[in-house]
Amino acid sequence: MVHQYKLNGYNIVLDTCSGSVHAVDEVAYDIIAMYESATADEIVAAMLEKYGEREDVTREELLLCLADVEELKKAGKLFSADPYEKLAYEYKNNSNVVKALCLHVAHTCNLCCEYCFAGQGKYQGKDALMSFEVGKQAFDFLIANSGTRRNLEVDFFGGEPMMNFEVVKQLVAYARAIEKEKGKNFRFTFTTNGVLLDDEVMEFLNREMSNVVLSLDGRKEVNDRFRKNAAGRGSYDIIVPKFKKLVASRGGKNYYVRGTFTHGNVDFTNDLFHMADLGFTELSMEPVVCPPDDPYALTKADLPVLFEQYELLAKEMLKREKEGRPITFYHYMLDLKNGPCIYKRITGCGSGTEYMAVTPAGELYPCHQFVGDEKYKLGDVWNGVKNTAVQDEFRKCNAYARPACRECWARMYCSGGCAANSYHATGSIGGVYEYGCELFKKRIECAVMMQVARSEQV
Repeated sequence: MVHQYKLNGYNIVLDTCSGSVHAVDEVAYDIIAMYESATADEIVAAMLEKYGEREDVTREELLLCLADVEELKKAGKLFSADPYEKLAYEYKNNSNVVKALCLHVAHTCNLCCEYCFAGQGKYQGKDALMSFEVGKQAFDFLIANSGTRRNLEVDFFGGEPMMNFEVVKQLVAYARAIEKEKGKNFRFTFTTNGVLLDDEVMEFLNREMSNVVLSLDGRKEVNDRFRKNAAGRGSYDIIVPKFKKLVASRGGKNYYVRGTFTHGNVDFTNDLFHMADLGFTELSMEPVVCPPDDPYALTKADLPVLFEQYELLAKEMLKREKEGRPITFYHYMLDLKNGPCIYKRITGCGSGTEYMAVTPAGELYPCHQFVGDEKYKLGDVWNGVKNTAVQDEFRKCNAYARPACRECWARMYCSGGCAANSYHATGSIGGVYEYGCELFKKRIECAVMMQVARSEQV
């Protein structure tokens, strides 16, 4: 399967299974489009009819181009076969190793963000803080179920994890004390709204956290529309100075400023560029996930605007790179030569199998977006996974699990998409979140175009 599109003056042909990317002229672009559905004579005739006025488009040149396409096909770089579908199920069925946990150390928050999928951090339940004993057992569960895998990941999450910061420090100390004995190496991340950041916290984060995710929605009026405290006061003026100080103390590395855009700011590039102009260069901006009847839910009419925004972002990022002031956008991070291995590309994020969320009470869920939904409770950190039927359901999530995915050119990049988004959009993790798919495909088109543009600058 090939995917063809035009963007920013480039004619791009992407071969789905090999990952090969070809930037071609318009004649070759049209030849490739007809290649598998027409004979050589039919293609030549069509090209001569369309481009006959051009001196460089002759029968001989067209036949040479056809020969080049055939060589690329023989080399497995165009119209390549897909040998991976069977492997996707085999990999998932044979995966019995837990690699990462999302520790919900606090089901409470000091902000009341209206769009919060977690119900202002409470996950549709009561305020709760994880005890050291529960967290310790979570680490023991991870070690016991990680097999021979050495590198393990733990994300401190909430709610707002800084509301339980002493336990976070105790858990990190415990992990560091046992990792040599257990033959493990822990990589920690921390997600925070920044309200409680101070010098002591920053020093700890810089010493122990491989990555820190900082929540900011962009411009002051946009951020403060939703990200407010209980008194209704926006968080922008409180957190931006703290984020600047933290990022500077980390040398401008190993962090992300992550925002959420809604129907109220479909011009989200203005928020990204605002954050970039504040000095934040590692950026992410995610579409809101909420019921379709919410006033801030994205609509079908927003899609063309969002497509334009993603294209605008890609072009502006290339411009800023030339000017020596580059920024990184999470969804445009694409390594065409040394990207994810085929296992990762076809099996997905590993939610429910290799990755799980742990509640303050020690309950296990497939990921943070399923927490509180009792039918998706997997078990707990003392007894392990008991709800094997749900886990088996997640084992079937891969790049080929849905009929629509099998025929989608982007399947090797989304790996079947987000199970939680599918569930919230359709009521089934086996459903297709079509809106999210369209946004994802546009992001990949932009990311590939940027790689093409950079290759021409070398």
